[in-house]
Amino acid sequence: MVNGEAERVRAFVAGFADAVIVLDSERRLVAASPSAAAALGDATPGRRIGEEALTDAPRPLVLFLAALPELSAYQELRAGFTAAVSHELRTPLARMLILLESAALPGADVDDLVEQARQEIQQTRDLIDDVLFLGELETGREVVSLGRTRALPVIEEVVASFADRAEHAEVLLHVAAAPGLDVPLRPRMLRVVVENLIANAIRYSGPGSNCSITVSQEASRPMLVVSDDGAGVRETDLPRLFERFYRADRARSSRGTGLGLAIVKHVVTSAGGTVEAHSAPGKGLEIVCTFPAAS
Repeated sequence: MVNGEAERVRAFVAGFADAVIVLDSERRLVAASPSAAAALGDATPGRRIGEEALTDAPRPLVLFLAALPELSAYQELRAGFTAAVSHELRTPLARMLILLESAALPGADVDDLVEQARQEIQQTRDLIDDVLFLGELETGREVVSLGRTRALPVIEEVVASFADRAEHAEVLLHVAAAPGLDVPLRPRMLRVVVENLIANAIRYSGPGSNCSITVSQEASRPMLVVSDDGAGVRETDLPRLFERFYRADRARSSRGTGLGLAIVKHVVTSAGGTVEAHSAPGKGLEIVCTFPAAS
């Protein structure tokens, strides 16, 4: 948001008797009414406002005001996203139609075709769930950073839930995390990040691979790293791994939704962290999530 726009918002909010604050898309303070500023204590513009700061009385009315780029650019992005979703939905629907038509042929293995159709329906449902969840994250309806969560219990829970899938894919899961390390995410958000990273490793690393999930601390900053020693990713594909619906050539035939790593990036960056991917063909893939130090 440019300075002129911010000043107009502050002037408008200053006239409210009630507690009202305005945050941008990254939860940084844009403006606060006098009573809200008194409740916050520190109403410096640009300060990141955590959920815990909004629970004190008087509880303010929170308005989220995204930075306003050129409207045409936003509309172009939205149109592209809608087209991508439509394309991704058409693929499993087309396969289901073929399966149902095949089931009507003489001598067809109906049970097998029905099972394949069930998998396509599950794929469609997963895609819709991911699209809706990503939409919630981007419109601010999901609070990402709320307090801190002990990492190891959540990771162990997620790894246990993936045990059967990992065994079927012939991928071994390993956990290495100090019992006392925390990350600045809600338990649900940490679970979402770990689930998507493990699912990605199981889906693409290949049979006989190892996947390690580690949590450590570097210069007081918590780091979550999920790495595998599988097929790896080409250098040209690395910058695009976190794009919505992007799949490297080897992954295009998979049943992933193409949104898992995009969700990971959005959750981690919304909590003030960073996400990086490191890989080379035949040397596996490493995803590093680095979070801010505890204040």
